[in-house]
Amino acid sequence: MERVDEREQAARLGIQLEAALVRALSAAWGDLNASYFRRKLKPPAIELSDATSRLGQWDPSTRVLSISRALATTSSWGVTLEVLKHEMAHQYVHEGLGLIEETAHGPAFRDTCKRLGIDASATGMPSETSGEASSADAKILERIARLLALAESTNMHEAEAAMSAAQRLMLKYNIDAAKGGAVRGYGFRHLGAPTGRVSESERILGNLLGEHFFVEVIWVPVYRPLDGKRGHVLEICGTTANLEMAAYVHSFLIHTAASLWRSHRRERGIRGNRDRRTYVAGVMAGFRDKLLEEKRLNQERGLVWVRDADLHGFYRRRHPHIQHTRYAGNARTEAHAEGRAAGRRIELHRPVGASGANGPKLLPGRR
Repeated sequence: MERVDEREQAARLGIQLEAALVRALSAAWGDLNASYFRRKLKPPAIELSDATSRLGQWDPSTRVLSISRALATTSSWGVTLEVLKHEMAHQYVHEGLGLIEETAHGPAFRDTCKRLGIDASATGMPSETSGEASSADAKILERIARLLALAESTNMHEAEAAMSAAQRLMLKYNIDAAKGGAVRGYGFRHLGAPTGRVSESERILGNLLGEHFFVEVIWVPVYRPLDGKRGHVLEICGTTANLEMAAYVHSFLIHTAASLWRSHRRERGIRGNRDRRTYVAGVMAGFRDKLLEEKRLNQERGLVWVRDADLHGFYRRRHPHIQHTRYAGNARTEAHAEGRAAGRRIELHRPVGASGANGPKLLPGRR
């Protein structure tokens, strides 16, 4: 058998991954055609483009929809899908509405994007957030960051008071904004790395973000072009300030749960990781218990949060068809109980070295 040159083998692998990426884009096109455009569009030819001046393009003369190869391989799948939606909106105006003569980003295109919650911007990378934080958002996040710094106190009561104050401040800010009737911009963000199997701890973490941190949450399917694999990732929708806070809490709890498990192993002389998933699920459940108690106390103080109808509208435009699935949890073993007890003791705070590359961040720099 003839030996295959390593460079030739790598080139073949690249071709295989690229073909798989085009198939994934075609499948995504089909899903979006069904959910957004009621299957009114006919499948185009989808190809990857080396163009550096644009992220995507719909060419009605050839019926080719192209997506930047660099975009698809270096950006999150969520951003790639935003570009795909944008080009599909162009296709819809041309073929669904029959408006061939209208300018590319004319009234019909803008109206279609507005109605379906699609980014209508003619240039620039679509953002997973609703843009830079407003001055009001920045101020509230700075105040919360200061409170979370106080929650680093070794005095348990001071730490608890600081964390509670931070939660109350965020709650009051959102209640006041809703009462004021101000127009609020919404965006989305994907948290964590895509995973093939979503664990119980990840589901609990996602749910507590939706229950207590003013965001809508959903697990969405994604494609990993460089691996040629599919997975799921947690998506949150909300205002810039709430996205920042929820992302911080998500990162903080993942790092804290991992640290608690390492400490638990050392203290108990445990060598393996057999109970890690169960213990971490317990940690997340324990912290959720703590948040539920804080929520009850805030309600007694008259601070009651009512669902943001505008945010829910944005969320449903992004996800017109949602499936709800029930999952069995881990066994409620001693490891789960010990993790839950540890979770109830967690104080949300701004850890030392929060500006580091691997730790959770609050108010991160421009992306």
